[in-house]
Amino acid sequence: MKRKHKAKKNTSANENKLSWWQLSLLGVACTIGTGYFLGSGLAIHIGGPAVLISFIVAATGTYLVFDALSQMTSEQPLEGSFRSYAKKAYGGWAGFSSGWAYWTSELLIMGSQLTALSLFSRFWFPNIPMWILASIFAVLGLAIIIIGTKAFDRMENIFAIIKSSAIVIFIVIAVLALCGLLGQGKSKPAFPFESFFEKGIMGIWSSLLFAFYAFGGIEIMGIMAMRLKEPKDAPKAGKVMLGTLAVIYVCSLILTLFLISWKKLNTSESPFMQALNQYPLRFVPHIFIGILIIAGFSTMVASLFAITSMLVTLAEDKDAPTLFAKKVKNRPLLAIGLTSVGLIVSIIFAMLLPGKIYEYFTTAAGLMLVYNWMFILVTSGVILKLNTLGKTKRIMGIVILGIAVTGSLFHHTSRPGFFVSLGFLCVIAVITWLMRKKWTKHNPAT
Repeated sequence: MKRKHKAKKNTSANENKLSWWQLSLLGVACTIGTGYFLGSGLAIHIGGPAVLISFIVAATGTYLVFDALSQMTSEQPLEGSFRSYAKKAYGGWAGFSSGWAYWTSELLIMGSQLTALSLFSRFWFPNIPMWILASIFAVLGLAIIIIGTKAFDRMENIFAIIKSSAIVIFIVIAVLALCGLLGQGKSKPAFPFESFFEKGIMGIWSSLLFAFYAFGGIEIMGIMAMRLKEPKDAPKAGKVMLGTLAVIYVCSLILTLFLISWKKLNTSESPFMQALNQYPLRFVPHIFIGILIIAGFSTMVASLFAITSMLVTLAEDKDAPTLFAKKVKNRPLLAIGLTSVGLIVSIIFAMLLPGKIYEYFTTAAGLMLVYNWMFILVTSGVILKLNTLGKTKRIMGIVILGIAVTGSLFHHTSRPGFFVSLGFLCVIAVITWLMRKKWTKHNPAT
C-alpha cells in the first residue's frame, strides 16, 4: 500500500511539471496587467509615438534580466529564487535587503493596481471618489486571502485567458476600424509620422521606465521555472514569452496611435479605451472595461499573495519579526494585517492626491522593480560562471536598467516617484546596516 501511495504521489508531482511553452504562456498571462493597460498612457504622454522604441528596449532589458535569473534557476534551483541567490552570493545582508526591496516594490505595485482599478471603475461610476472604489477592491482582495485560495486557484486559468484576450480584442477591433468596417470615428486614422520624434531623445529616455513597468512579473517566472520538466529550457521559455509580449504590446500601441492623436490622450484613462470610444460601439467599451477590471483585480490579488508570502518568508528566516510567520487557523493573519496597513496607506494617498497618485505609485513601483532586477544581474556575476557573451549581456542589462532609472529624473511626471523610491531604498539601507552589525556580532563570518 505504501509503495502504491508513493508511486501515486510521484505521478502527481510529475503531472505538475511544466513544458517550456506552458511556462511561456503562464509568463504572458502573469505579466499583462494594469501596468500596460493604463501605464502605457503615461509612456505615450512622456515619449510621444517614439515610445515604441522604449518598449522594444525595455523588452530587451527584461529578457537580459530573465536570462540571468533562469540560468541561476536551472543550474542551482533554490527556494526563494532571486532573494536566495543574493544571500548565497553576498551573505545575509543581501538576502535581507533584496527581500525587503521586493516587498516594498510589490506594496507600491499593489497601490498602483488599486488606483488603476479605481480609475477603470469610474467609467461606470464617475461620481464615486477614488478612495471609496479603492477601499472596495482592497476589502475584496483581502477577503480572498483570508478565506483561502482554492476558489481563486480554480479561476486562475480563466483569468489568464481574460488578461490576454483584452489586448487581442482591442487589436481585432482596431483593425476593423482601420478597414472602415466600424463607420467613421471622431478622427481620421493616421499614423503620426511627422511627430514621431517630437519628444526627442529625452522623451524616449524618460518613458523607458514606464515601458519596463509593463513587463513586470519576471520574478514570478523565475520562481515558476523550478517547475520545468527540463530546467535548461528556462531561457527558451523567456525568449518566447518576451517576444510574444513585445509583439502584442507594440502592435496594440501602433494601432492606438493610428486611431487617436497621441496629443489628445488622457493619462487617467486607458489609451485603448480612449481609442475605442471614438467609434459607435455601444457595448464593446463596457465589455472591455469589465475585462480590464477583472484582469487588474486578479493581478492585484496575486500581488497581495506575493507580498504576504514574502513577509512570512522573511519572518521565517528571521529577517523580519518572527511574529509575522505565526499562523492562526493556517492563515498568516499578522502578515495579512501588515499588508492591510499598506493598503490603507495607499487608499489615504488616493484620497489626498486623486489626480497624481497613479503617476507617483507607478514611477516608484517601477523603480523599485528595476532596482531588484539590477541586483539580479549583479548577483548572477557571482553565482554563474559567465563566458564573454554572458558578461557582455550582463553589463548591457545593467546599463539599460541604469538608463531607465536616470530617465525618471528628467520629467516632472516621474521625478517625484524617483525620490519616493530613493526614500524607501535609504530606509532599507539603514535597517540593513543596523541588522548587519547585529549579524556580525553573532556571526563574525557574515
